[in-house]
Amino acid sequence: MAHRRLLTLFPRGKEWITLFHKPQHVINQTVHELVSPFSGKSKRTLHTGAPLMVKLLSVDELFARRSLQEHLSKIEKEYSECLKVVSGSVAEDPCSEDDMRAKRTKVSLLSPLIQSMRELDIKQKEMAETEMLLKDEDKDLRELAELEKENCLQDIQDLREKILDLLIPEEEADLSDLVLEVTAGVGGQEAMLFNAEVFDMYHGFAQHQGWSFDILEHMTSDIGGLRHASASISGPQSYKKMKFEAGVHRVQRVPKTEKQGRMHTSTMTVAVLPQPTEISFTINSKDLRIETKRASGAGGQHVNTTDSAVRIVHLPTGVVAECQQERSQLKNKEKAMKALRAKLYSMKLEEATSKRYNQRKIQIGTRGRSEKIRTYNFAQDRVTDHRIGLTVHDIKSFLLGENLLEEMNCSLQEFSNQETLMELLEESSQEG
Repeated sequence: MAHRRLLTLFPRGKEWITLFHKPQHVINQTVHELVSPFSGKSKRTLHTGAPLMVKLLSVDELFARRSLQEHLSKIEKEYSECLKVVSGSVAEDPCSEDDMRAKRTKVSLLSPLIQSMRELDIKQKEMAETEMLLKDEDKDLRELAELEKENCLQDIQDLREKILDLLIPEEEADLSDLVLEVTAGVGGQEAMLFNAEVFDMYHGFAQHQGWSFDILEHMTSDIGGLRHASASISGPQSYKKMKFEAGVHRVQRVPKTEKQGRMHTSTMTVAVLPQPTEISFTINSKDLRIETKRASGAGGQHVNTTDSAVRIVHLPTGVVAECQQERSQLKNKEKAMKALRAKLYSMKLEEATSKRYNQRKIQIGTRGRSEKIRTYNFAQDRVTDHRIGLTVHDIKSFLLGENLLEEMNCSLQEFSNQETLMELLEESSQEG
């Protein structure tokens, strides 16, 4: 929540989804210069890809909303009731052990939010006292009060942003590592060439973040493209930072295979699957059929003449995972199992959240040209994310998987946080 660079508004039910921090005048500009928090003092040119209906809500305006204040009051009341039961200060029927454990957990989870809310109340009282001093006849006292007012305003702003952050629940999958899958879509060889570039971009992004990037599958085409590839990515917040990359990516350019200079449109698909831990997800070995075969493609004489490739089938679901990257059959089996676990875990998550997110459908879709989340237009040197209407320029830098991709990713996270908050307020209002 610290860096609000996007300003978009989308109708959703009775609520409006906005991002927090931009002043009103910025969104009315076609192009605005933004200082990137990821690149020191260098500037990036960002602009919205299409005219958007915009009604900006600042942090102050959000806190003036009745729905937010009612939700905070509800949380504070719930915290107080749980705390009384946990501390034994209320004479009620004794709770069951499970109920008591649940209340202790709730108290623990809500404590940081309640603490920030109380700190905000204290700062607001200090602000009121400071404003009284601004009316004093003593000039020196007024000057000191003016300085104190600036400090109070900054503290209040910081605490409000922190409260908004704490209101957004953490998703269990956000703490996971991930398995990345990229697949060429519509466009033949050009789609495969672009698929290879995107896969390299994510490899670069992993290196930029300091994550490990372990290739599981890598099926190349005749002219150097990539039919399909998958990789295991591990590192702090790796899934949380990568999950918005899932979907259909479209490229518009004159391909290397085009002899008449015509612009082509091709697609590729990205799937981002959270990787469960051994503790959270187990697979019965009786449900697996493990096959070995001779590896194909580049890799040297040993890889191509031994049965090192491994194919694992999960019999109850029919889900398949393969790996032939390593010379060792054992290592290939380990990597294939990692991919299989991620696919099965993703299916489990989808089933649990299908009504709300429909996660896998959104990621894969039909791979058609129109079903896109992002367009890479080489002629205009731009990358546009259609979910939030944001365009960045300099495709070459974007495909390096460094600062520009991180800025796009951060903007998507900001939008998602705001959307989640507004949904939460709407649900709380309906319950009330």
